[in-house]
Amino acid sequence: MTGRSPRVVVIGGTYVDMAVRCSQIPSSGQSVAGSALSYSVTGPGPNKAVQAALCGCEVHLISKVGGDSFAAMARKSLAEFKVNTEYVCVAEAMNTGVVVTVVGSTGENAACFYSGANSALQPHDIDAGEQVISDADVCLVHGGLPHEAIVQAIRCAKVHGTKIILNPVRPTESRCIGGESDGDLPMEYFSVDILIPNLCEAAEITDQSTASIRTAKLIGSDIVARGVKYAVITMGKRGCMVVHRDGADQIPAFDVELVDQAGRGDAFAGALAASCAVGDDIRQAVKFASAAGALACSKFGSVEAMPTKAEIIELLQKEDIR
Repeated sequence: MTGRSPRVVVIGGTYVDMAVRCSQIPSSGQSVAGSALSYSVTGPGPNKAVQAALCGCEVHLISKVGGDSFAAMARKSLAEFKVNTEYVCVAEAMNTGVVVTVVGSTGENAACFYSGANSALQPHDIDAGEQVISDADVCLVHGGLPHEAIVQAIRCAKVHGTKIILNPVRPTESRCIGGESDGDLPMEYFSVDILIPNLCEAAEITDQSTASIRTAKLIGSDIVARGVKYAVITMGKRGCMVVHRDGADQIPAFDVELVDQAGRGDAFAGALAASCAVGDDIRQAVKFASAAGALACSKFGSVEAMPTKAEIIELLQKEDIR
């Protein structure tokens, strides 16, 4: 890797986020006054891509936007962070995805989203970016897309020997492939190098009725037994459980003042990809990613909340001093 920047390809949905901060999240029929507004490009694709770019990686985003003004807004915003949008495809007859987020005073949030063009990402859109996937050190995939596109991305990365990190959330619009029911994950999902579900997602994947820190290792072991090299289960303030064939490690969470937790998962995933792209071992990479996720919670917003590499290193150094 000498002589070039680490390369990351991110495959994930693109949205425009209208986030309002208020004293409390309104209940049904209730109205509350907002105290701040942010209007920005967001979504698992842009957020993860920006985070990896802020960590010093050369980043390409593969995604889909609509034939509207939000598409140009997305490209312009990503360009400011030096994220390559050559493979952000356009579905002319559709709208770009939109998220309306309400954030409470303690950082809790609620959102309504419209998937828009994200639900139209197809295998041929992945094939168009095969060259950048083959040249990448890491291919980071978010599961909230049609199964067919995700499966194609995994297959493409495996053919070219590119490390695959998958965040296995349910797709925005479930689709049945290969005779599987909508509730099943394709077997290709379990052929990736690193799977990064949160604890609830991990329990759902393994059909566990109880999701707790006590069962996280067991749940992770089940995932690894299905073929995944590393299961990294995120548990919020309880840290992460890293499970592999030789055992398990719990990585503690970082203590920060919570402002907005909406970007935690994307910051974690983007930083994890960046750390893996430079060759860090899994424990180092997860600790680096955990610091990024914590820092993202200390700011209001989405893309703008993603921390820089310098900020992440500073938090890691402070933690080591304690």
